[in-house]
Amino acid sequence: MVLGTSQYLSNGDRNLYFSYRIEAAYALYRAKKVAYILVSGDNGEKTYNEPKKMRDALIKKGVPAEKIVLDYAGFRTLDSVVRAKEVFGQESFIVVSQKFHNERALYIAENRGLKAFGFNARDVAQYAGFKTHLREYLARVKMMLDLYILGTSPKFLGEAVEIK
Repeated sequence: MVLGTSQYLSNGDRNLYFSYRIEAAYALYRAKKVAYILVSGDNGEKTYNEPKKMRDALIKKGVPAEKIVLDYAGFRTLDSVVRAKEVFGQESFIVVSQKFHNERALYIAENRGLKAFGFNARDVAQYAGFKTHLREYLARVKMMLDLYILGTSPKFLGEAVEIK
């Protein structure tokens, strides 16, 4: 499962978090460590579609379209992890993102009784990723509230989708 992020930054530059996650997912596929790639991200607006952008980038690298499964309701990491089990039937899976993000995703997976492994995509230089790392600190606080106080569930679950 590749966790979503925007393909481009707000200033129009390429988002290296996106590029490095795509490279990492492709490396897993090319090495035959995964048979399918679940791309999970935000598709909350007509003009914003992280799963489609990730799928397109993976196809461009050489992953067949039929080997890519799209999760359009991965609005947050918690949603993506829980939906991997509840919607896509995965009890065990590899999470592709940067190390700091994988740590949070794996914590959520363990909390929900899932067997997940992290495959760390290359990180972005500290200066370029400062805002992201600050956001991550706040996201971890929110994760603890969601898991232990609020009992948060995904925004949408939906019908089951089989991944063979």
